[in-house]
Amino acid sequence: MLFTPVPSARDESVTSVKAFRWEAAASNTHKALDWLLGTPLQVVCILIGALVIRWLVHRAISRVVSGAASAVKRPDEPRRRGSKVLAGATGALVSERRKQRAETVGSVLRSVSSIVIFGIAFVTVLEKLGIPIGPLLASAGVAGVALGFGAQSLVRDFLSGIFMILEDQYGVGDLIDTGEAVGTVEEVTLRVTRLRDGSGVVWYVRNGEILRVGNHSQGWSTAIVDVAVAYTEDIPRVQDIIREVADAMAQDEAWDEKIVDDPVVAGVESVTGNSITIRVIIKCKPNEHFAVQRELRERIKEAFDREGIRLPVPVYPGAPNPGAAPAGPT
Repeated sequence: MLFTPVPSARDESVTSVKAFRWEAAASNTHKALDWLLGTPLQVVCILIGALVIRWLVHRAISRVVSGAASAVKRPDEPRRRGSKVLAGATGALVSERRKQRAETVGSVLRSVSSIVIFGIAFVTVLEKLGIPIGPLLASAGVAGVALGFGAQSLVRDFLSGIFMILEDQYGVGDLIDTGEAVGTVEEVTLRVTRLRDGSGVVWYVRNGEILRVGNHSQGWSTAIVDVAVAYTEDIPRVQDIIREVADAMAQDEAWDEKIVDDPVVAGVESVTGNSITIRVIIKCKPNEHFAVQRELRERIKEAFDREGIRLPVPVYPGAPNPGAAPAGPT
């Protein structure tokens, strides 16, 4: 007959303690695994998701910017002279201007998208960690208001720069008049515009301080030449000579690509005691009007020398006026 030992009370107590310890360790392990697989994993997933979304958004913006920068833009206002169509702006200038505008807008969009995506991710992570975000948002709102009041000029510069670029008011290579400075645009940013005037001086103009802009380079420019001749000259004959000179210049190969329309002799602009001023108007490509004006003046002077057209003689106090009517018998 076999003997079966009966467990004592002490053995039962030890077994119960071991089982309790095992259950407690398993519970702690489960809690740790739940925590590790819960909040930290969620935080990591949020950060990875934010990075992936940012990469996708930046990639889409870069594709749109590249397409906009490489797109061929139609000339602003094509002009027809004879059988030839001349564009109102050179392709290189339009391409550079369009490229810079697209890149600037793309840079703004990338910065804004990064701030929005990482801001949402940061707030979500704080919420997952159990940190109250109400006071943080309230503090951020107060700080934003204070920063807005303290940096009003900077905000105004950036907003003006954004609208200026979106509206295409001017670009690199344009000759503009900002009121305080007149010159050629060398660089356009969201905060400042860099100009170089005719003397070579570089001007940095804040976008928020530009109240008006006169652009001499959009579409086409106008060369205006006022020619003064003696009061006694035959006006129709002088106008015919000027018209022949202007038409010959427009047909010249060296100037044909710069002049976009037939020259116009507008007629007598002013009459004084010793001179008559005749105005000539020529429509030309952007920023080419200065060169056209100088060349036209030189050609008109040579034609006047050949045809014997006299220029006005300055009248000094006490000197006879060549344009005055002869005195009658006394």
